[in-house]
Amino acid sequence: MMLRVAAWRRSAAINSHTEPARLFAAALFGAHRQPRSPGGKCLLHTPLPPSDRSAPPLLHPIPAYFFSPPFFRSMASGGEGPSSSSSSSTPHKHTNRLAKERSPYLLQHAHNPVDWFPWGQDAFDKAKNEDKPIFLSVGYSTCHWCHVMERESFEDEEIGQILSDNFVCIKLDREERPDVDKVYMTFVQATSGSGGWPMSVWLTPDLRPFIGGTYFPPRDHGRRPGFKTVLTRIMEQWQNNRSTLESSGDRILEALKKGTAIIANPGEGPPLAPDVANRCFQQLAHSYEDEYGGFRDAPKFPSPVNLMFLMSYWSVNRSTTEGVEALQMALHTLRMMALGGIHDHVAQGFHRYSTDSSWHVPHFEKMLYDQAQLAVAYITASQVSGEPLFADVAKDILLYVSRDLSDKSGGFYSAEDADSVPASGGKEKREGAFCVWTASEVRELLPDVVGGATGAATQADIFMHHYGVKEQGNVAPEQDPHGELQGQNVLIVRYSAELTAARFGISLEKVNELLASARDKMAEVRTHRPRPHLDSKMLASWNGLMLSAYARVGAVLEDKALLERALQAAKFLKKHLWDPDRQIVLRSCYRGDHMEVEQIYPPISGFLDDYAFIVCGLLDLYEATLQSEWLQWAEELQLRQDALFWDHQGGGYFCSDPSDGTVLLQLKEDQDGAEPSANSVSVTNLLRLSHYTGRREWLDHSQQLLAAFSDRLTRVPIALPEMVRALMAQHYTLKQVVISGERDAPDTAGLLAAVNSLFLPYKVLMLTDGSSESFLAQRLPVLSSMTQQGGVATAYVCQDFTCSLPVTDPQELRRLLLDGTADTQTD
Repeated sequence: MMLRVAAWRRSAAINSHTEPARLFAAALFGAHRQPRSPGGKCLLHTPLPPSDRSAPPLLHPIPAYFFSPPFFRSMASGGEGPSSSSSSSTPHKHTNRLAKERSPYLLQHAHNPVDWFPWGQDAFDKAKNEDKPIFLSVGYSTCHWCHVMERESFEDEEIGQILSDNFVCIKLDREERPDVDKVYMTFVQATSGSGGWPMSVWLTPDLRPFIGGTYFPPRDHGRRPGFKTVLTRIMEQWQNNRSTLESSGDRILEALKKGTAIIANPGEGPPLAPDVANRCFQQLAHSYEDEYGGFRDAPKFPSPVNLMFLMSYWSVNRSTTEGVEALQMALHTLRMMALGGIHDHVAQGFHRYSTDSSWHVPHFEKMLYDQAQLAVAYITASQVSGEPLFADVAKDILLYVSRDLSDKSGGFYSAEDADSVPASGGKEKREGAFCVWTASEVRELLPDVVGGATGAATQADIFMHHYGVKEQGNVAPEQDPHGELQGQNVLIVRYSAELTAARFGISLEKVNELLASARDKMAEVRTHRPRPHLDSKMLASWNGLMLSAYARVGAVLEDKALLERALQAAKFLKKHLWDPDRQIVLRSCYRGDHMEVEQIYPPISGFLDDYAFIVCGLLDLYEATLQSEWLQWAEELQLRQDALFWDHQGGGYFCSDPSDGTVLLQLKEDQDGAEPSANSVSVTNLLRLSHYTGRREWLDHSQQLLAAFSDRLTRVPIALPEMVRALMAQHYTLKQVVISGERDAPDTAGLLAAVNSLFLPYKVLMLTDGSSESFLAQRLPVLSSMTQQGGVATAYVCQDFTCSLPVTDPQELRRLLLDGTADTQTD
């Protein structure tokens, strides 16, 4: 049976409570057959597991893609810049209070004829004072179907009047407030069997949901009610059947509180790591697609958490058939992605996902969190395989981020859109217009005949052969349901450089030179095309992921420029997204009209993922630079994370501050999807910090956290590959690699290079310089015994309180780390 991993493991427990809402909705809106996908872009529907398919859905909004497997439901997708209402230079007919916000998504709705409120007390007070239901609309700035619904419904004067007169309307950016989004998405999924964005939920004045869905067309179509009809029927029910609405919502909410609880049973410890890891590998192998790599067929996502698990699994199973297969799966997937159209061969970076199984035609949106995780995955593949391709791709990703997603303050922007205005003119944005090429454009740009090439071939001939450019375009009609890519070409490497050289009778060096020159010329042309919308919001969590990427790639490549960029990012986080007075991380900040960094007031307090991802980034930055100030800040942030989010009864961390009364469900994210779960990352953070600080309680916390997720890890580990990696780290215990030397000395650098050349997922790296006053020396007195030998930098490798004899030669250290063979001494 196909494995399905979504938020439905508890559906049986809450099904009896949600059934009244399903039946009520069916009566309210009518029952409709699930419509076929029109080929849109936003993730709107998550299918139920087979056992739950019989439940009638709550609402039937039009889906953009019916995604499988469903554990990709949290991946952001879709793209479009500001709507016509928010991008026009002409005076606006309407302006609402969202004009005072800084979120790009909220600003895109600032000129709707809707009396929008941001999420906050003003809206809640109005709903209570006027005793009106709340209409909550949730999305994000690069969500295609969010903007479709805006154009069709929220810019409609009649619908806007109905909304404003009868509801308190709240617009929410899910990337600013993931805590609120998760609560109501859990409700929508539990009551309808699907979810996605835009999300539309109706709440009582005390914020309890009573009905919800996703996208609605503006007017009735056949038996499917339009948004105006939905609003009218909800108004009627609110007036005539309010008690039923409220009691049904209350029952569902109470069921969700019980059904979403993740707690450790008394006396329970973590599950057995080898068993869980083997099961995770088997589940991934079952879903692996052999020809092009990746998991499932189409649409196909990069899934860096899966790839990192597979390489980590190989690292402790190198001699087994399963270990070799795991590595092959990861490397083949990374190779095929690098060659495919999901990889931007002209302007670098990776698009969100592929609409086909061969990584050819992407959804063209670019997300910061994808770039961060893929850079780490590719540099890890470089360490594992030694293939230059992987290191080149990692550098390629960071080149894109440095150029197009970087703020001068050191922060990183969130995303670039999929859609933009075609260079040929017109006002209507099109998918991929910034990225695609016609054959005539390529021929006009690359007309020169290449000396010595077979058949007097031009540079265009060679380029078009290598990248699969066709006169009629290379996008199949089924990958282009709206006809936006007709006659266009998405670049994909069809032949190796060696085969292309042989085809045209020229040298390999010449081919590489011609292709690089062509890409440079095409990149220059792109700079004159209308750019996609940039979401310039800077999120703490995603900046933490990016900090890890620059630190890890910079360390492996010994690239001082990348390490300096990592340091800039860390300084940005401390300056702009850390409140030293309140001792809290802030969720977000924004690029102002004059390119300055702006903050909203009151600022949004950080969530669990903000802390966890920054702590991970700081630990990676310490290991890359050995500057202990970042290790010290990581310790401070982990202490604050514990104080704010730790569940003292059940173990693990809540996603948001449990003291926030406006967030009705206290959830613990239980799957690694587009981003790793913050609980998964926190396990590894706790393990690493326990070694750096000697704090036994953090080791205990890591075990309690794993115990809380024991059932999930045991049954469906494919849902939590990052947490399985952490479980393996807890099982195999971390090696401590201690280098005694001067931080910037050449001999120290040589030992560091030996460590960083290897993929060592279960290690901590630390420097001791002999000072008893240093951060590490004060927490780990044992470091005082690890001194330089013969006046040169010296390495010690320790595990389970047993240390190797000191080594000073980088190659000997490399051998020791690879196979662990060395004389040892008990510490």
